[in-house]
Amino acid sequence: MYTGSCLCRAVRYRIHTELPPIQVCYCGMCRKAHGTPFATNIPVPAQAFELLSGAAALREYESSPGKKRVFCGTCGSPLYSVRDGLDVLRVRAGLLEEPLPGALLHCHVASKSDWWTIREPGPQFREGYEQPREGGPA
Repeated sequence: MYTGSCLCRAVRYRIHTELPPIQVCYCGMCRKAHGTPFATNIPVPAQAFELLSGAAALREYESSPGKKRVFCGTCGSPLYSVRDGLDVLRVRAGLLEEPLPGALLHCHVASKSDWWTIREPGPQFREGYEQPREGGPA
């Protein structure tokens, strides 16, 4: 079991499942949404996500058709994203309070910032998670 919260702790949640590798996303939309060179996401089945407090603080933004980014309306912390028709939340790894599995998976490396070098281990995918990047580390 894992617990997490936003910066102001208004939103608190619990995850009732083991976690897969952290998905490090370098796409332009994630960079804009987080103000960082990448976002760290963990796919979690919706039924394994339990909101403990802060339902009234939740806000969402539809960043592309059918994709909503959910954040705390008090402190602005990005919490997770969800796509219409999928029962999976992409929870932001930096909000979890327990030690996480160390495995990483790098996606959308073709669109990463030119000023960032990937030094962490793990498979790299040029676009999404389907196409491994040619030539090794980005």
